[in-house]
Amino acid sequence: MLRAPQILVRTLVLAASAAALLGCGQRGPLYLPTGPAAGQRATLPETLTPSSGSATVPAPAGAASTPR
Repeated sequence: MLRAPQILVRTLVLAASAAALLGCGQRGPLYLPTGPAAGQRATLPETLTPSSGSATVPAPAGAASTPR
C-alpha cells in the first residue's frame, strides 16, 4: 500500500506534468505564411549562419530609423 508522501509526490508530479503540457505550444492551427512579406523572411539556414546571407538586414516596417 502507498504511503502518504508517495501519494503526495505522485500527485504533484502528475499535476506539474499536466500543467507543462497544457501550458506550452501555440493556440490555433499552424500554417505557413504565403503573403509577400513572408517571401522576405530569412530561412532557417540563413538565421543559423547570417554571414553567408546578405550583408544588410532590412528593418521591420514599423521600426524607426533613428534611435530616440
